[in-house]
Amino acid sequence: MNSRQFRTFTRRDFLGTSIGAAAGFSLYPSGHRLFRELAARETPFTPFQFPKNFLWGSATASYQIEGGWNEDGKGESIWDRFSHTPSKVKGAATGDVACDSYHRYKEDVALMKQLNLQSCRFSVSWPRIQAGGSGPANQKGLDYYKRVTDALLEAKIRPICTLYHWDLPQALEDAGGWPNRDLAARFVDYSQLVVKALGDRIQDWCIFNEPWVFTFLGYAWGIHAPARSNMAECLRATHVVNIAQGQAFKAIKAINPKLQVGTAFSMANCEPATSSDADKSAAERAHALGNIWFIDPAIKGSYPKAFLGENPYDTMGVKSGDMELCKAPLDFLGINYYRRQIVAAAPAGGDGTGVHNWDGHDGPLTDFAWEVWPDSFGDLVLRISNDYKIPIEITENGCSYLDSPDEHGRIPDNRRIDFMRGYLSALGRAIAQGANVRAYHHWSLLDNFEWAEGYAQRFGMVYVDFRSQKRTVKDSGKWYAELAKSGKLT
Repeated sequence: MNSRQFRTFTRRDFLGTSIGAAAGFSLYPSGHRLFRELAARETPFTPFQFPKNFLWGSATASYQIEGGWNEDGKGESIWDRFSHTPSKVKGAATGDVACDSYHRYKEDVALMKQLNLQSCRFSVSWPRIQAGGSGPANQKGLDYYKRVTDALLEAKIRPICTLYHWDLPQALEDAGGWPNRDLAARFVDYSQLVVKALGDRIQDWCIFNEPWVFTFLGYAWGIHAPARSNMAECLRATHVVNIAQGQAFKAIKAINPKLQVGTAFSMANCEPATSSDADKSAAERAHALGNIWFIDPAIKGSYPKAFLGENPYDTMGVKSGDMELCKAPLDFLGINYYRRQIVAAAPAGGDGTGVHNWDGHDGPLTDFAWEVWPDSFGDLVLRISNDYKIPIEITENGCSYLDSPDEHGRIPDNRRIDFMRGYLSALGRAIAQGANVRAYHHWSLLDNFEWAEGYAQRFGMVYVDFRSQKRTVKDSGKWYAELAKSGKLT
């Protein structure tokens, strides 16, 4: 791996790098001439009427909103350990309280209903179900998620549940974590406990959230929990996760074959830096590693070609018969999308990918210095739909803007409205060209704990005062409520 130092990353920063590539952020003060020019560019927009049965929703994650980190039998997670470790999280923030949704979930469901949402993507905390990652289920943990689900159903909101959104029980990390092949079986056991308890209420399931991110940022670069920095362990972790995905899919279908099962994959549109054949080939390798490394083993029973030579199967720990274990005819593909990648060919050697990639920075920037470039979103969705012919749900898409209440208590966040209008317009164009997309979940319902960024970024349609826990719907939330009601993007 390249020894170049990386900036502080968050859960989505894989979009800014691949193995051995540095993030390409461009930061300008608000008064800078280039900033003004970029901000003045209009976001491409085409009015669109979304299909009648299209689902409008929001997404959250257990560690980012629940709090209650050691209540009712919950065990320690790797993110509890990570955030309690000095210097790991900006501002020494933790998810100990977060949005206090463990106690305020009814209030949050009421907000979803107020926003006319029809779908809620949330996750289950594994250590809330099995404190040590094995053994019988903690009934208090299951009962909490039953109450959440029942509240959603009463509000006529479809629950879509993610089984793993990064909060691995610390005891399982101590036993080797995701590079440990035995963890696949532990994950299957956990999945069965949750689906048997909630499968009568929840029809739609995501097995994992962003497996690329929690393996590479957690095990290769040490910038997310569990803060390990070993590329060989990371590559082994990716293979164990693929085995776990395939086996969990089969286990869930054995409980009820009618359940809809997929995974939420982090993706970036990989665009060649030039029209050269070398850059085009590099962009395809970046796409293979960053976008479909966890899709092809499930759908095709093989890994895509992501390296200049043969994929490092020995390092990954691939054994005879493993690819059959990985296979899972997923019912849908979840796409989490935030930014695009520019990709150039790199000299042979190093990490073996022959790829140098960086974030696009030609468009306006959010307050997280992420580029706003909607067309890349539409291009990626159309490509995935055409390549796999499987229904798609946009399981995450959003932006961080730090707008706060004005003197009247209102939060005018027009930049987020412009962002959503542009990206949803691009999505509409992809659907018009044949992309099979059935749902969109904005990240996020609430301002929340943003991993290594702590509370320094705000992605929510609802403003959260973390001192009082008061929730206030932003102007973007009101705008989204009207869109969710009519399905008409104007």
